[in-house]
Amino acid sequence: MANTDDKNPINDNQSATNTGGGNQASQEDNAPANFQIGHLIPMEIKVKIPAHNLQFDENKFLRLLAGSISLNKEEKKRIIDSVPKLKQVQIDELIRIFEEEIQKFAQLSKKHVPQLEKMVKQQYQDWVDIETAYTASVRKEEDNAKADEIRKSLGL
Repeated sequence: MANTDDKNPINDNQSATNTGGGNQASQEDNAPANFQIGHLIPMEIKVKIPAHNLQFDENKFLRLLAGSISLNKEEKKRIIDSVPKLKQVQIDELIRIFEEEIQKFAQLSKKHVPQLEKMVKQQYQDWVDIETAYTASVRKEEDNAKADEIRKSLGL
């Protein structure tokens, strides 16, 4: 009987530990991870928005856009190109949506973090591609302008 009594408290403790640990793990799994989706995006953005008449913080807008994991590379390019055609209320709404996206993804539990990290890395790489294409385009325009100036100075 002594053996049985010795085992019961151990089993009870193990059972309590497993149950408690399981409940605690479940609670931890549901706790917000506070994952920040735009954390890989650099503070200085190389992409420039085309000329427009809107009032907003362009760097903030571009960082929010770059960090968005809801949009693909082509959608982000289209948004940048369309800014001059947008109304103030539309740009304000985009900013609100991007900020809400950050909050919603921060509320996801820790079990989603590995998938979020993968998505963020992909979006970061997409943004690097956008910046690389933008930089190449700007360089090409500058080179063409210089070539035009040289042709003019030579009378061609």
